[in-house]
Amino acid sequence: MLGGRILRLSCCLLALAASLPAPVVAQDAETLPPYKMLRSLQFVQDSVVLGDHSASEMQRFMLETIDKRLRTADSTVFDDVRNVDAALIYAMSGGNPETLEYLVARDVNGNFDSRVSDALRKYLGGKGTLIAKSLAAMVPEYRDTKIAPYLALVAGNVTITQDPAAALKFYDLARLTAPGTIVEEAALRRSISVATDAKMVDKAFSYATRYARRFLHSPYASQFADLFVKLSVDYYEQLNRDDLLATLDLLDADRRREIYLRIARQAAIVGKNDLARSAAVEAKKLSGQESDPLGALADLYGGLADLPTSEVGAVVERISQIPDSMLTESDRVLKSAAEAVGREVLRAPDPDSFTQAETLITIPGDGETKATDGGEQAAAEPPAAEPVQTADGATPPQDDPEFTSFVEKGRSKLDEIDSLLDQESVVP
Repeated sequence: MLGGRILRLSCCLLALAASLPAPVVAQDAETLPPYKMLRSLQFVQDSVVLGDHSASEMQRFMLETIDKRLRTADSTVFDDVRNVDAALIYAMSGGNPETLEYLVARDVNGNFDSRVSDALRKYLGGKGTLIAKSLAAMVPEYRDTKIAPYLALVAGNVTITQDPAAALKFYDLARLTAPGTIVEEAALRRSISVATDAKMVDKAFSYATRYARRFLHSPYASQFADLFVKLSVDYYEQLNRDDLLATLDLLDADRRREIYLRIARQAAIVGKNDLARSAAVEAKKLSGQESDPLGALADLYGGLADLPTSEVGAVVERISQIPDSMLTESDRVLKSAAEAVGREVLRAPDPDSFTQAETLITIPGDGETKATDGGEQAAAEPPAAEPVQTADGATPPQDDPEFTSFVEKGRSKLDEIDSLLDQESVVP
């Protein structure tokens, strides 16, 4: 409630500023201390991750305005440490990295800590791994300053590849020292990714639950959804089902249905059929009318999970009845692959291709040739390769044209299915 009143007041003030003569507004922007301008930027950025996407335009405007103010400010402005911190935070908040270079090059009074500014310049220039150790050492030193959460976030970013556990500690520090802000949102989101990749399942799920409670309306929530689906599918056996459902219940119905569908799809692709089946059922419950395309997706993913069952015929029939018009291109690929697999499972083999012909085996050393039906083989001469057996245990001759044709057709069909699944893996 209070946040809403503050946001409305801010909008009123912005509207009032817009109604003032342009020279007056320009004069304020030229004389306002950078640290006060930064507060407005932080407020706007925090509003965006809390769900006010309309503030995105204001964020771009504030970044441009602060950039201009920093570049035109007299060097004495940075005798105030608050303005130095504002310049550093601006650089770590999506600002122009060249502006930091500009300010440091003109810092004749030594207001900028060269260790921090050099580390940030390397980080912003894509060389973060070079300063991982030095930046990690600076985080405790600046712990009680305004730049502490931002430094901790950057330290986590450059430490991920070398020490995931240490990166998580930096992210924890960042989010705990800046709760409810864009810093906490970024730290939580990245913590989920790091913990999942490092197989720290409990930690990853704990971070995911916190994110679901606090930042579901962030414009970056789609990244959270990707991470949550990966966590749920890859480590389903290690997760508590009740906890998983409780976290999903934090989402509104539309978001919950989307997550269930994505879990069902990914689980079906990797062969976790129980998970795919249950997620498809939950998504179907949340779907609307029969004509709802999302309901058709739930049917498709559930059908994929049911293919390995004894009811494969009914499953293929059910999948075939899903209209292609209700599916995306990538899901039509999945449907085609499922139908191809089902047809191969249902296709009866040609019994004539499995007939046995007599073969002659020469037993070394006795000069005799012995007729056999293929069920025996001389122990003295093991086969060069494992023979292919039919369902009844017989071994068909490898030069049988019908058998060769059967094998080639089977291989061709498998290649076709593999090709379809390869296409599926590259479709976004």
